[in-house]
Amino acid sequence: MAALADTGNTNAPPRKAPRDERRVQLIEATIKVLAERGFSRSTMGDVARAAGLSHGLVNFHFQTKENLFLETLLYLAEEYRLHWQTALAAAGPQVAQQLCALLLADFDPAIFSETRISAWYAFMGEALSRPIYRDHCGASDLAYNATLERICARMMAEHGYVGDPVLVGRALRLTIEGAWLDQMTMQLPYGREEAQATVLTAAAAFFPRHFDANGLK
Repeated sequence: MAALADTGNTNAPPRKAPRDERRVQLIEATIKVLAERGFSRSTMGDVARAAGLSHGLVNFHFQTKENLFLETLLYLAEEYRLHWQTALAAAGPQVAQQLCALLLADFDPAIFSETRISAWYAFMGEALSRPIYRDHCGASDLAYNATLERICARMMAEHGYVGDPVLVGRALRLTIEGAWLDQMTMQLPYGREEAQATVLTAAAAFFPRHFDANGLK
C-alpha cells in the first residue's frame, strides 16, 4: 500500500486499521462459533467459515487455536469492562443512580445476548483446566466486585441501611449471574425485562426505600 500523503488531518485512521478490523471480524466469528458449537468442538476452520475468510488468514492473525481463543476472551473481558464503566460514568454522582446503572448494565442488549452469554460460559467451563482463562476472568471480576461493594457501602453510609456491603454486593452479583445462567439452562428462559426485574427485586430487598422491581423509586 502506498504511503498516505500528509494532509494535516490528525483524525485520519492509522494504517493498521484494516488489519485490526480483520482481527475483530475473526474474534466476532469466534464468539458466534463458541456459542453454537461449544469450546471443544470449535475449530479455526469453523471460525474462518463463519467470518467468510480463508483459513490462512486466521492462521496469519492468530497462529494457533489457543491464541485465537485467548484473544477472544480478552476481547470479551475488555468489552464488558468498558460497558459497565461507561454506564457507571453516565449515571452521575448520586449513589442510588450509580447502583441502578451498574446493575442494569449487564442487561443491555449489546451484552445480554444469547451468543455472548453462551461464549462466556464456554470459557468459564474451561477455566478450571486452563488457569490463564481463570486469571484473566478473575482480574476483570475483581474490579467489578470492588466497585459494586464500594457503591453498596456508600448506600449504607449515606442512607442509613444496615448490612455488610461485601455480602450485599456478592448477593446482587450472584443474582445477575443467575439470570445470565438461566438464559442458558432453562427450557423456556424468561426475557430481558424479567431478568432486570429479578435483579432489581434483589436490590429492593437490601435498599427498599430506593428500589422496587421497576427500578429506582
